[in-house]
Amino acid sequence: MAALTLIDVESAAISLIDSGESRGTFGASGSAARLLDSLQFTAGEGPCLEAARTMAPVLVPDLAAQDEPRWPVFKEAAERAGVRAVFAFPIRVGRIVLGAVDLFRSRSGPLSLAQMTDAVLIADAAAQILLDLIDERGAAGGRTDPLEQWAQVASLARSDVYRATGMIMAQLELSPPEALSRLRAYAFTHELTATEVADMVTSRRLRLEA
Repeated sequence: MAALTLIDVESAAISLIDSGESRGTFGASGSAARLLDSLQFTAGEGPCLEAARTMAPVLVPDLAAQDEPRWPVFKEAAERAGVRAVFAFPIRVGRIVLGAVDLFRSRSGPLSLAQMTDAVLIADAAAQILLDLIDERGAAGGRTDPLEQWAQVASLARSDVYRATGMIMAQLELSPPEALSRLRAYAFTHELTATEVADMVTSRRLRLEA
């Protein structure tokens, strides 16, 4: 919480990203930030994914600005949640991106140079924590390839979603991308997160129609 006050934002989340996709929320300051991070996975778009793709900070001081056309699905959900500004900083080690730090604020306005510096330091600290986790899992599993270790760590976060995707594939005879797309579409249409829909599918409380 001290870090949030320092940067002058109300909430933050750390997204795990592997192969260009959000794999889960590593940590969040509260339920609102965790929901917004999950919505980026559901929509397949958002500041954390852009920060990871470009390997550069993504700074949006006013989501409601007329000239801000990015991420229409995420933008609508974020504005419904009362978010007016969002800032994302990649978590990277050299050319390898491990995730992104998302910062959310309920009023518009840019970050100062000092606040941006603090946000970069937070992203660097998150990178070190994730590297330590990779080392621990690699040692436990006897793996030596850091990229393979990271893929194993990242895959854990959305395991329920991918299990549900497998069930939808079998039920509707769809390819993996088509099944995931159906899950995401249902989530968006019913204002749910992909994780919530996955839980409904795996617990057999929901069966998507062909």
